[in-house]
Parts: sequence; C-alpha cells; structure tokens
Amino acid sequence: MARHQQLTEMLAPVVESMGFVFWGLEFMSNGKHSMLRIFIDHEDGITVDNCADVSRQISSVLDVEDPISQEYNLEVSSPGMDRPIFTLEQYAALAGNIVEVRLRMAFDGRRKFKGRLVGVEQEDVVVHVDDNEYLLPFELIDKAHVVPQFKD
Repeated sequence: MARHQQLTEMLAPVVESMGFVFWGLEFMSNGKHSMLRIFIDHEDGITVDNCADVSRQISSVLDVEDPISQEYNLEVSSPGMDRPIFTLEQYAALAGNIVEVRLRMAFDGRRKFKGRLVGVEQEDVVVHVDDNEYLLPFELIDKAHVVPQFKD
C-alpha cells in the first residue's frame, strides 16, 4: 500500500471524528526537511485553533502508529482559495472553477493545463483550455489546484 494511501486511511477518520472534512494530504520526502501537510475544511471555515487541535490529535496517532521512519514536520492547514485537488469527487464538486493541472507525463504533447474545470467523465478529469476540451486521465495527474478568481 502506498504511503499516501496508508496515511490517508489512518488520519482521515481522526480528522472527521473531530467534525472536520479531511480534504487531503501531501507528503514531501526530503531527508530531515520532510513535510507532512494535512488539509482540513469545514463549512464555517478553519481557524488557527482548529489547525492546532487537529495537529495535536494527528501527532498522537502518528507517535503511536509511527508510519514515517524519517524526521518530518507536520503542518495542518485549510485548503485555502487555491485549494489542491486530490479526488475525483473533489474535481466533480469544483466544476466551473479555473484550475491548473500538472501531469506526471505528457498527454497530447504537454504536461501542464490551465483552464475551466468542466467535470469528471468516468476516470477522466475534463478541462476546457482555450478552444479545446481535454479528458485528462486521473491516474496521470501529479498535482492540481484551483486558481482563485477575483471580481472587481
């Protein structure tokens, strides 16, 4: 089982039992500078105190389970306006937003796409870029996030 999936299965129930939405996680392995970033959300927003409370709970679980052998920093955060996108369900819910998507390997001659998120078709994320609609295979997506739009 991949580390990402193992951590998600271990930590999502902790976050959700505290009344928050487990939005996703990122683990960046870089020796002593490794980072585990957990994103939490709530319909009323997220405060610094919420992040601190969740961080304490997650730290306790990680100390007991010890799934990461190297040194790392734990960060708990709101997904923010430029929220990262982790699941097909999130892509579907965020349809209509402008997104940036980076693929692990080139698709149709490119790795980066920025456009309006149309939605999801089976296992593909549909993005409208310029005058083209791309069906990007979910398994090829390395990273994606919403591009905040500000109105005058």
